[in-house]
Amino acid sequence: MTSSAGRIDNPLIRQKLHILTVNTGSSSVRLALFHMEKRELKKLAAAHMKPAGDNEKGILLSFIRDSGISYPDCVSHRVVHGGVKLTKTCLIDDAVETEIERLSAVAPLHNPAALRMIRASREAFGRGVPQVAVFDTAYYSLMPEVSKNYALPKGICEKHEIRRYGFHGIAHGAMNKRWGELRPELKGKGRVISLQLGAGSSITAVKDGKAVDTSMGFSPLEGLVMATRSGDIDPEILFYLQRNAGVSFDEMEKMLNNSSGLFGLSGISGDMRVLLENDLPEARLAVSLYCYRAKKYTGSYLAVLRGADAILFGGGIGENAPYIRDEILSGMGWCGIEIDSHLNNDTIGKEGRISSPSSGIEVWVIPVDEAAMLAEEAFEALNRGGT
Repeated sequence: MTSSAGRIDNPLIRQKLHILTVNTGSSSVRLALFHMEKRELKKLAAAHMKPAGDNEKGILLSFIRDSGISYPDCVSHRVVHGGVKLTKTCLIDDAVETEIERLSAVAPLHNPAALRMIRASREAFGRGVPQVAVFDTAYYSLMPEVSKNYALPKGICEKHEIRRYGFHGIAHGAMNKRWGELRPELKGKGRVISLQLGAGSSITAVKDGKAVDTSMGFSPLEGLVMATRSGDIDPEILFYLQRNAGVSFDEMEKMLNNSSGLFGLSGISGDMRVLLENDLPEARLAVSLYCYRAKKYTGSYLAVLRGADAILFGGGIGENAPYIRDEILSGMGWCGIEIDSHLNNDTIGKEGRISSPSSGIEVWVIPVDEAAMLAEEAFEALNRGGT
């Protein structure tokens, strides 16, 4: 039950409530309001905006009141990095908030922004409205030792909690959940490779519903080429730049996160839409390298999984760029992948199978509804008391 202010009076009775979801990414903030009743979820409102700067509280209050309610009953936040301690969805208390802040050092584009929205939500709605953290890293917390460790001195890794954490877990989890609904006869089994392609991009190998490897590692920098992030590089490059060009560590961190990737390669833009419309050699190289890196990872995960039942595309690029999907999977008939060009070109911003009927591996575009996942996770956390 709820009070007239919209706050939850009895924390054990949470069958009917309004859930505000806050998805703070590296380049934008997505808000959504859901009504949950008897486990039926209905989206009431949504907004996508640039970071709010110093007006996070005002943005939240304006969105909620424009949606027709005074207060949400719960706020559910996407938090990119949960580290080794925060490995499942939980209620946010002082200890959780402190740990999220500590992990900002390895997720500088995401965790600080999420913290600002957490604090703004508390300021806007008061401590009486519970807040829930849903962690991107949680999906990968049970990855095999062989895929989550680096070949670095064990003592250093243990002392400083250095390991491959993986990110975009909410999105990959949503794609794989939907795949399971499309193929109920598999009963949660099967081998799936999912590609979440957007401003940040990652790829994950899943076997029988569990992640066994992923491209992002200790931070969201590792792996695929992204809008402004470098993805995989030889670390010796950084030592070389520091010794021979006088580039500071702060400058290198900013370069790897903010001026590399598609933007750095092309010198034009980190927006794939802009690059696909540009005929300059630099733009073509950036697009080609982006696809080439994704193809390499796809091939390696086919080896890890010993084949695949499905390849899934999600994210802004994955859902809306047929050319990119085709480039990543072109020439892979040797492993049974056959793309139907008509289906591929016709599947933009919607769910659909884009592989031919004769393809040995199904290929799907699955739009990712991270907001719904955040709302569902919050509902479950509230009903189990946040543990």
